[in-house]
Amino acid sequence: ITAAAEAWARGAAALPKPWKPQKPVLPVEGMRNVLITSALPYVNNVPHLGNIIGCVLSADTFARYCRLRNWNTLYVCGTDEYGTATETKAVEEGLTPQEICNKYNAIHADIYRWFDISFDYFGRTTTPHQTTIAQDIFQRLLARGFLLQDTVEQLRCENCQRFLADRFVEGTCPFCSYEEARGDQCDKCGKLINAVELKNPQCKLCRGVPVVKPTRHLFLDLPKLEERLEPWLEQSWATGDWTANARYITRSWIRDGLKPRCITRDLKWGTPVPLDGFRDKVFYVWFDAPIGYLSITANYTDQWERWWKNPQQ
Repeated sequence: ITAAAEAWARGAAALPKPWKPQKPVLPVEGMRNVLITSALPYVNNVPHLGNIIGCVLSADTFARYCRLRNWNTLYVCGTDEYGTATETKAVEEGLTPQEICNKYNAIHADIYRWFDISFDYFGRTTTPHQTTIAQDIFQRLLARGFLLQDTVEQLRCENCQRFLADRFVEGTCPFCSYEEARGDQCDKCGKLINAVELKNPQCKLCRGVPVVKPTRHLFLDLPKLEERLEPWLEQSWATGDWTANARYITRSWIRDGLKPRCITRDLKWGTPVPLDGFRDKVFYVWFDAPIGYLSITANYTDQWERWWKNPQQ
């Protein structure tokens, strides 16, 4: 309090001059360098006030605080554009997925600009950098033996000649008999559903009756990482600032044993899988989308690794 009162008494003239970073903003030796990201908003809607409060406002406030502290600050964000929700919206509006992304990316950017959100760069995930970095991470996982293959049963529409993602299937809920349940969840009873469990399933695109067929997919072999992950978590919990909720969820996953996680989908709209036997598939959006933070930074500057692979600064 005394220090604050003395600083106030000295007046604004005594304050250090505001830091003016070079463009593009890059880490500076000897300074505090801060990289800030907002959760990437999904591209298939018009953002409203709740989205802004829940997604970008807290990061924007923190970015402004950091700049006032004269910390060297980079704040990036962008639209998350791959996945079945984009394909569904494209069908609804009679556009291609790329046209949907172009349309709603511009709407998002305009709205955040109107609210004066202080991004240094607002990008998107449907870029060549996204493909390059996601495929590189995949190849590294493959080379280190952290991927496995398995066969799963999925609904396939023979009329549309495609395996149906969860959002492209409707049917009767096996738990409460609600007749408009989706392939992933029943909106009436709230229970999660495996699409092949639906009674009287229908393809949302052509209203045909799909059949159950086997398909090969790639999985992240998470059980192989458990032995290395547990000591890292113990150290991170001891030295980091984890919320109680984050600790509880992570501990429960470790306690129950990690399971292999499917990272591919039988879709057209997504980052292509660069492996023979799987080239007709794309990466699952939850494997692909978090890499968007890296690729958006890479679209901002070709020296993006100085932010993402530079713990010394």
